[in-house]
Amino acid sequence: MPIFEFRCLACNACFETLMLKKGDEVELRCPKCASEELERILSKTCYAMGPGGGAKQGVASQSRTCSGGFCTSWEIPGHSR
Repeated sequence: MPIFEFRCLACNACFETLMLKKGDEVELRCPKCASEELERILSKTCYAMGPGGGAKQGVASQSRTCSGGFCTSWEIPGHSR
């Protein structure tokens, strides 16, 4: 169930709408001024995985020289196998 974010072109307010099914027709109006002049915007995302507190946060990379030039390993936070 994706959540879409819109910006009203009349009053510049931003709001979110939950789309339950792909084929659903939803009447979109600005909740602040009731305008139908809207544009869809891309939301910024942020995530945190794993334990909080003193744990390392974010994605880390390590680059080294290899036979093909440079190789990079990525360490993504979360549970390991």
